[in-house]
Amino acid sequence: MIEHVLPRLQAAGVRESRRRRAQHRLRPTVAAFLRDASVGNLLTLPIIYSLSAPFVLLDLWVTLYQWICFPMYGIARVSRRTFFVFDRHTLPYLNTIEKAHCVYCSYVTGLIAYVREVTGRTEQYWCPIKHASGRTVRLHRHYPHFVTYGDAIEYRRRLPVLRAQLRREQLKGAQRARARRSASYGVTRRDSK
Repeated sequence: MIEHVLPRLQAAGVRESRRRRAQHRLRPTVAAFLRDASVGNLLTLPIIYSLSAPFVLLDLWVTLYQWICFPMYGIARVSRRTFFVFDRHTLPYLNTIEKAHCVYCSYVTGLIAYVREVTGRTEQYWCPIKHASGRTVRLHRHYPHFVTYGDAIEYRRRLPVLRAQLRREQLKGAQRARARRSASYGVTRRDSK
């Protein structure tokens, strides 16, 4: 059976190699890229990249915050790696400048998603009340479970429930971490008994 599959796999590898070579030929040189760039794009690059330091500081501060405070509140820590995906820089049709842009954008969009999740968990713990005005757009995943604005009785009743949900997430996260560690050592639950 493998004899029939092998030629197809080899052909697929050849096609992939050809595709990558074809894409590589579409990559503009850095000089051509800069020559063809609009003046506006070139002038705004320093402004865009000047945000690097504040973004890194935000990343460090939010990570430190959740590492210190979340255990005290019983909230599961947010896994940074879930939100950061760096893969576009490997595309053969991008030049060095375009690859740098892709790494920067991947970091910043991942960071914003990460911060959004940390703040969503924080808001669920401290202030799980929906806003009075309906002007909210694309809020974090926790928001739909919040209590209606102005409903004091529901707030007092649901606050412990919403906090307990965060604690359950922490327990689930701890169980997943133990399972990963056990799997990395080749130990199953039955083996450990």
